[in-house]
Parts: sequence; C-alpha cells; structure tokens
Amino acid sequence: MTDTIYTPPKIWKWESESGGVFANINRPIAGATHEKELPVGKHPLQLYSLATPNGVKITVLLEELLAAGHAGAEYDAHLIRIGEGDQFSSGFVAANPNSKIPALMDHSTPAPTRVFESGAIMLYLAEKFGAFLPEDPAKRPEMLSWLFWQMGSAPFLGGGFGHFYKYAPERYEYPINRYTMEVKRQLDVLNRRLADNQFMCGDEYTIADMSIWPWYGGVVANVVYEAAEFLQTHEYEHVMRWTKEIATRDAVKRGRMVNRTSGPLETQLHERHDASDFELRTQDKIAPEET
Repeated sequence: MTDTIYTPPKIWKWESESGGVFANINRPIAGATHEKELPVGKHPLQLYSLATPNGVKITVLLEELLAAGHAGAEYDAHLIRIGEGDQFSSGFVAANPNSKIPALMDHSTPAPTRVFESGAIMLYLAEKFGAFLPEDPAKRPEMLSWLFWQMGSAPFLGGGFGHFYKYAPERYEYPINRYTMEVKRQLDVLNRRLADNQFMCGDEYTIADMSIWPWYGGVVANVVYEAAEFLQTHEYEHVMRWTKEIATRDAVKRGRMVNRTSGPLETQLHERHDASDFELRTQDKIAPEET
C-alpha cells in the first residue's frame, strides 16, 4: 500500500474544496444558493433531471408507460445541469430539499404533488398507472426487494467505486480495491439471480429491471465509468444477456436520450416536451444557440 496517511483532526472544518470532478458543487450544507423558479410545461408530469443512471431510470419508465398506452404519463423533461448548480435553485430545492436529481412534480393531482428520490418516483409512477408491477401479488415483495436492493447497493458502485476509480483527484489503492471487491460481489449477486430468471422478477419486466439496468447494465456495457475491462464484466454472462435484451427495447432507447448532454449529438435530447422531439429536437438537428 502506498496511499498517503491521513490523520483526521479532532474536529473537521470545511476550509477548501475536496478536489475531483464535482468539487465545485460539493458542500456540507443544504438549501438554495440562488433564487430561480422551475419551468412548467404543458403536460401533467414535470420532470427535472439529467441523464445520469438515476435520471435514466425515470425517463425509461415514462417512455415505457407511454409505449404501453398510458396517455396520462405524458411529460416534460427539463434539463438540470448539476455541474452548474441548477439543483441548488430555490425552485428545485422546493421540489427536492435534498438537491439531487431527479425530481418530479405531478400536476394531475388537486394540488401539485412532489416526489423525490428515484426509487420513490419509480414506485409512485408504477402504482399511479398500475403498470410494470408483478401481476401476482405474491411476487410484489420480490420486486420491492430488488428495487430497494438497487437503492442500497448503487451508492457503493457510484459514490464508492465510481468516485475513486473515475472522478477522484488522485487514485489510491485502498479505496479502489475496497469498492471493486464490493461491486464485483454485487455483479455476482445479479448474475446468480439472472441465471434462472429472464428478468429480476422471473419472466415479468418490472420497475426493478428499469431501476437496476442504468447502473449495472451501464457498467457491464462500459457506458458507466469505462471500467468493464478492469472489472472483467464479461464474466457475468447472465447480466450481459439481460443488459443487451433490455437495451433493444425502443422505450429504453428513447429514455436514454432524454436530458443527455454527452455522447453523439444524435443521442442527445436535452429537453423533452413532445414525442416528436426525438425526431426533431436532438442536438444534431437544432442550432447551437437553442441549446
């Protein structure tokens, strides 16, 4: 081990940025930093997000709901640029006091309903439309277990492995080894489950799959953290099969595009306000001044 030894002070003080990709937006206090209201579009559902794994799971579900014929799931997706601190506006903090994307406002209710935390949004929408939940009530606990498995496990993948492998100002052996071991264990958990099941809940595609796929499917497909070789993700053959199968769904392809600001221009739909936007408003089709 060659990591620099750090001796914590008796009392920690916030005296400087911690370094790394997101240092400029990390702070030990909550609340708004500036006054700005959130835009409100024409549809019942207003989503404020970015195409991170947590954001993608919501837009995939919304697109799946629309594809399944649930017209009430029409939505406006507004871009929240977290690198620029949009999540600390007064409007966003009112929608999510935790200042994390995604946040949802449902204007179809008597008074607008706010929902924050991606797992809560997934469950709220699935229950609202009675879709992508197991038809057999006895299977509902299994679906909920895998949904919340993702919520509890992904911080080790993102805030642990992803941070120290991809985003930290320096790479250190101990944290990378620690979180690599945990991520590989999680992938093995998924691989064993998917060895005997088409989806996380047997042969039914549910919000558990939509929740897990952007994170763990992204890792094995080398989309998230570009660490597939390092993690030897090809060894998890059942996760690979499941990842590829879900990626072929048209609604998933659309959901991945919404609020995306990186990658090929034709895959970036910064904001989604109409189904036609996928054909007419991707970044390769609009003028730079409109972005």
